[in-house]
Amino acid sequence: MSSHPYEHLTPDVVLDALSSVGLHGDGRLLALSSYENRVYQVQLEDPYEGNDSVVAKFYRPGRWSDEQILEEHSFSAELMAAEIPAVGPLLLAGRTLNEHAGFRFSVSPRRGGRRPELDDVEVLEWIGRFLARIHSVGAARPFVSRPQLDVQSFALEPRDWLLSHNAIPLDVQGSWLKQCDAAIAMIEAAVLEHPVRRIRLHGDCHPGNILWTPDRGPHFVDLDDACTGPAVQDLWMLLSGERRERTQQLGALVDGYEQFREFDRRELALIEPLRTLRLIHYSAWLARRWDDPAFPPTFPWFGTSDYWQGQVQMLEEQIDAMAQPPLSA
Repeated sequence: MSSHPYEHLTPDVVLDALSSVGLHGDGRLLALSSYENRVYQVQLEDPYEGNDSVVAKFYRPGRWSDEQILEEHSFSAELMAAEIPAVGPLLLAGRTLNEHAGFRFSVSPRRGGRRPELDDVEVLEWIGRFLARIHSVGAARPFVSRPQLDVQSFALEPRDWLLSHNAIPLDVQGSWLKQCDAAIAMIEAAVLEHPVRRIRLHGDCHPGNILWTPDRGPHFVDLDDACTGPAVQDLWMLLSGERRERTQQLGALVDGYEQFREFDRRELALIEPLRTLRLIHYSAWLARRWDDPAFPPTFPWFGTSDYWQGQVQMLEEQIDAMAQPPLSA
């Protein structure tokens, strides 16, 4: 069996990569939570631009083109130039994207913080204000190379990949496909019924990608999934709990958002369709990454009949959710 590229990303390779761009680690590495890429906090021998440590991201080979990565970097730079607290890569050796030992990598300053308290109205409003500012920058011009958040890319192609690679056990495949197709039909109908403007987005704005400090508020990290889509994509992953709780959370987010930018309420009808797209895409993402040695021990439940039966149930629940009136804000 051929080895996975990440098996060759040893601590020495990480430190040598940083040395190649003029940063010298003191040997202390901390692997940060990331499955798509490999991300390390590296303590430096000498501070760089006031940073005692940096975060080095080694991009998954074959996922993005150089143009797509650089477009993400450019978006980060636009946000920071607008004084939005996004964490983008440093310019090292004249570039934000460098290569060493076959790995493309970027280095960002380390920013501290914790997950935001999303049951706090003031926190949600604060996040909403910055999301509006991110979207104002995102609406200024389009992405050229980054992906579109659409039914083809996040539902149809993943569904067909799973089927063609026999990733779903035969005892569950028929029921999963039936519910998946029914869900996709509802998503397509919702998209047609509620045409909205598409802009550049963070794309994966869940609580883990927001670092919160009480005095400075949020820092937005990890634009690796930046894409073109409806603005509500960057809001719905911050909602949780029962419908009443989600309505209150959404109201606080939108109240903050509309201090800087109008929010198109037609997009609220896309929250559950977008959640369903993520559900379908997630299963295919896990299946595509199964050759990565980090995945089987981390997701031991994936691929079993029980897992897929659970997916059938979740798709049924999403079909019911998409049939309900949208949340209001």
